[in-house]
Amino acid sequence: MNQSVVLYSTGCPKCNVMKMKLNKANIPFVENTNVDEMISIGLKSAPALKVDDELMTFADAVKWIDQQKV
Repeated sequence: MNQSVVLYSTGCPKCNVMKMKLNKANIPFVENTNVDEMISIGLKSAPALKVDDELMTFADAVKWIDQQKV
C-alpha cells in the first residue's frame, strides 16, 4: 500500500498539529507550502491533506490519520 500523501500547510498551529500527527503515525508525506498552488486546486483554508487523488479538510484528515494506526 504505497500512497501519495501531500500536506498543504501554511505553518499555522493547525498545520503543525497535522504534521505532528502524520509523523507520530509514521505516515510518509510531502509538505507543500505553495499558497498559489493551494488556491489553484480550490483550497480555501489550510491545512489540507491529499491522499492519492482525495483532498481532505483538517477534520477528515485527522480521522484518516487515526484510521491508519494498526
